[in-house]
Amino acid sequence: MPRPRRTQISIEDTSWYHCFSRLCRRSMLMGDDPLTGKNYDHRRDWVESQLLKLASAFSIDVAAYAVMSNHLHLVLSVDIYQSNSWTDREVVEHWHQVFKGTDITQKFAKGEVIESYEINALKHAIALYRSRLSDISWFMRALNEPIARMANKEDNCTGHFWEGRFKSQALLDEAAVLACMAYVELNPIRAKMAATPEDSEHTSLQLRVKAAFKGKQPTELLPFIGNEQLNQPKGINFSLKDYLELVDETGRIIRDDKRGSISTHATKILTKLNISADNWIKITSEFGTLFHGPVGTLQELTSYCEHLDKRRRHFAHSCSYLQGN
Repeated sequence: MPRPRRTQISIEDTSWYHCFSRLCRRSMLMGDDPLTGKNYDHRRDWVESQLLKLASAFSIDVAAYAVMSNHLHLVLSVDIYQSNSWTDREVVEHWHQVFKGTDITQKFAKGEVIESYEINALKHAIALYRSRLSDISWFMRALNEPIARMANKEDNCTGHFWEGRFKSQALLDEAAVLACMAYVELNPIRAKMAATPEDSEHTSLQLRVKAAFKGKQPTELLPFIGNEQLNQPKGINFSLKDYLELVDETGRIIRDDKRGSISTHATKILTKLNISADNWIKITSEFGTLFHGPVGTLQELTSYCEHLDKRRRHFAHSCSYLQGN
């Protein structure tokens, strides 16, 4: 039986989550349908445009994504401090980027006079919106529902387009976050859909590589800020150059089906993460089968389970892959 989302998400332990949605009824999100021959690549634009729209509206940052033919991967970072710092007007404006709101919130956004009998309803709506704008479930709902409606209209049918619920995994430390990002972004290479990172269409990796060629980072994604956080509001505490080099080498090994030939420099990068080269290759190749729950070291997993009142540390055996042995 699926576990309630509140038993899987603990912002106290981590703001990072890997989210995964799969299509049902043999639906195609993009690519060629082998049975009908129809091409669905245009649906990529639906997903990416909606995803980037939500990243600017919600207090949730997109660190990585990959849109495959029948499923979607995301690595998200929840920023509750940002949503709590927004003024009431900012909360309403952010909500209205995605949802219509109520007549009262529409009046408030336009600067119209709010009657005294409407104030309580307005305050309640703002508090509700503030909470939802940092809620992963609402983020995924706002992503999946519009895509489903457009796909059903195009397919001239009704019913479920996505599986009933998206899946989420807590990423409990830096190594887990970076390994999951690499796993997500290397999806097209593992699936033999791309030969290099820059050819990996429908991924955040392609955006990062194209921006890196210009000495920049994509504004739509959570940036890498290296190990220096001065004057940086937020970001991934790791070097972009090191990450791209590590992912590029990993992708070559996965594509060529080689075993473990990572360069000396890449090995030094992994040493900082306390992960062996062999374990890194295994994790980024088999993340989905190795981890079916929270991902991190045994110590992090224990703390996470305690905060969520979990009596058993499920999936503890997988923690060994995040140790530097």
